[in-house]
Amino acid sequence: MANGGPADAWLTLELADTAPDTGKVRRWVESVLPGLHEDDLLDVLLVITELVSNVYDHARFPARLKLRKSADPCSVSIITEDASPMLPEMQPSSPGSVRGRGLIMVDKLSEQWGVARQAIGKRVWAVVPCPATP
Repeated sequence: MANGGPADAWLTLELADTAPDTGKVRRWVESVLPGLHEDDLLDVLLVITELVSNVYDHARFPARLKLRKSADPCSVSIITEDASPMLPEMQPSSPGSVRGRGLIMVDKLSEQWGVARQAIGKRVWAVVPCPATP
């Protein structure tokens, strides 16, 4: 379920604890972030897909995705929250590995990103610039 609000407000999608449906998450993101240039939207979607995939692979529920678009300068703030106390760590990847590059991509596409412990669980956040969006 999602909720929305005025510009610069946080938009929230509760993540179901069933089989992950990143296509549904991506469609929701596209619907709540209209007007992003295609290049910027692709960067945002890639970061979100990686962070949400980490929730499904390593976290505990309840979990949610939160987004906020800022206009000047244009950026999209992304947060995933979940109930697991385990903090993600960027791992070195090797050419033969098929996994383990998610946080490397988040790091490369984001202006900044980080992890914060909460009373229950953690929050993983990223800020993705959108320079191509007018």
